[in-house]
Amino acid sequence: MTSANQLARLREDVHVTAEDLLRVPTGTRTEDGLRQNVRVGVQYIEAWLRGLGCVPLYHLMEDAATAEISRAQVWQWIHHRARLDDTGEAVTPELVQRIMDEELGRLTTQFGAARIRAGRFAEARALFLELATAETLADFLTSAAYDSLDDSPPIVIA
Repeated sequence: MTSANQLARLREDVHVTAEDLLRVPTGTRTEDGLRQNVRVGVQYIEAWLRGLGCVPLYHLMEDAATAEISRAQVWQWIHHRARLDDTGEAVTPELVQRIMDEELGRLTTQFGAARIRAGRFAEARALFLELATAETLADFLTSAAYDSLDDSPPIVIA
């Protein structure tokens, strides 16, 4: 940044009303979107538990904000009994658990069982599932995960 803030870049062309902020979002909910939320959320949490704050996933540099969006969206879909537009299936804790198992199977095939065992995927899976299926939405996934951290240096798995 060339200055202390970005006040010189105001968007005078954007006008947001209270109704805009309260409008229920529209768009599609798909099985592929649910799978991506699970895959990215679990992989980010796993890397975060190993001490990494940002990780390249699927040609994008991801950080805690992406994982927060992933788990919050899954929580919201479960909490509001949303249906997937492409399959008609309701998003339930059982569906999320099944998809998580399938996606971790794919990651095991992609990276190898040794890498999955060497990482913290079991903890990341459990944490994501706990947060996504909780009765209330936790404020931050990182706050819930702090107890899982230790003082060891990050383990980088190439």
